[in-house]
Amino acid sequence: MTAAFPSQPDAPVIAIEGLHKSYGSLEVLKGVDLTAPRGHVVSLIGSSGSGKSTLLRCCNLLEDSQAGDIRFEGEAVRWKGTGLGRHPADRAQVTRMRTNLSMVFQQFNLWSHMTILQNVMEAPLTVLRRDPKEVEDTARKYLAKVGIVEKCDAWPAQLSGGQQQRAAIARALCMEPRALLFDEPTSALDPELEQEVVKVIKALAEEGRTMILVTHDMKLAADVSDHVIFLHQGKVEEQGPPDRLFGNPQTERLRGFLSATA
Repeated sequence: MTAAFPSQPDAPVIAIEGLHKSYGSLEVLKGVDLTAPRGHVVSLIGSSGSGKSTLLRCCNLLEDSQAGDIRFEGEAVRWKGTGLGRHPADRAQVTRMRTNLSMVFQQFNLWSHMTILQNVMEAPLTVLRRDPKEVEDTARKYLAKVGIVEKCDAWPAQLSGGQQQRAAIARALCMEPRALLFDEPTSALDPELEQEVVKVIKALAEEGRTMILVTHDMKLAADVSDHVIFLHQGKVEEQGPPDRLFGNPQTERLRGFLSATA
């Protein structure tokens, strides 16, 4: 079982207010708000360098932010220090939150010296210290869900890119997290392999899983999202339901972005 949060069942899984993130003198996020209610899919779109991936990494506390609030199911991250010296104050809290937020990266990040089954099992065994037989059963279940259970004993190098990314999604699911975070999960794939992964993401959305998705694929964002956020130069330029955002964009910047990606 994943670590427990204080019981606030109506709280969003992730809520961010006024987030600022800088790398030295370069301010990448300039006061961003984001809310991911339970069972909703939130997509982040925008040009390269707009801050999408940085925002996702701040969600998962892989990056320290300099100002703003981050809450997981109503529990606020506790901070110490200010500005570029601000860091989470409670490492145990960070670990507990990360175990409930599984991230799928653009590059698959599978361990080359482990089989696919071992890759999927590793985090629940070492981080959550769950029973090995229980973890193996869960891992096989999720590998079947993403359509590659027959690859359990294969090495990552023996799989196509699409199969490796599906294994990475199974690995994220095996932690049984409260939310899934996807950072450009299809951008490293050839078009035919990309569709394998898109199919899995759509199926997860239909199950009602909470997800935040950074993507360059506007069709995917339109198909799976409950809410879309368009970032421009570190700020939320426009946001709303996908039918309005894609069908009737309100800002010139979003219209230009959508024209360029069409």
